[in-house]
Amino acid sequence: MNGQTAVVLGATGLIGSSLVEQLLADDAFSTVRVLVRKPIPIQHPKLEVFITDFSDYEMYRKNLGTGDCIFSCIGTTNANVKGNKLLYRSIDFDIPVNAARFGKEAGFKQFLLVSAIGADARSRIFYSRLKGEVEEMIAGYKFKSFHVFRPSFLAGRKLNERTGETVLTTLFNIFSFLIPSKYKAIRGATVARAMLKAAKEEKEGLSVYYYNEMIA
Repeated sequence: MNGQTAVVLGATGLIGSSLVEQLLADDAFSTVRVLVRKPIPIQHPKLEVFITDFSDYEMYRKNLGTGDCIFSCIGTTNANVKGNKLLYRSIDFDIPVNAARFGKEAGFKQFLLVSAIGADARSRIFYSRLKGEVEEMIAGYKFKSFHVFRPSFLAGRKLNERTGETVLTTLFNIFSFLIPSKYKAIRGATVARAMLKAAKEEKEGLSVYYYNEMIA
């Protein structure tokens, strides 16, 4: 495992930022490459930062480069896109699916995706359907290992991020003993740790992780 190169999408988010920290601290990875829209305030000998216009496919492909693992933690909110479903799709669908396409061409062996509980390409709910479509598209690229992480509510969000979800997370924590485990709130750092663990185990084929698998 020594000397692996990891690419991280969504490195400024709750899960992605924790994942970058954990990858930089792990000796199994010699290069951590992040593709972001804006500069990030992190410096490290192992870190490569590429400012990327994800709609520029030539730039996107070049910045993705070659390596071993792609970690997709990308995601937006309905509030951030002001209800624009096309813009929502361009972020939550196009960015990870294009990463899979370019990554497969470049020889990456593993793809690790943060999806969501309830992901279903045939769902009538836009968000669930979108996440399901992403999973199906990436599965079609037949990576040696495809890991799908389906958290429910994420604990630790800032108050201005998905305020309604923050309230629900608080309620879920209070009544957690009544809630099936896979619907329980989970910390972003815990999801990131599960992703790192899965990448190092290199289990072949498709693996899906819910709350219980992610906290194990």
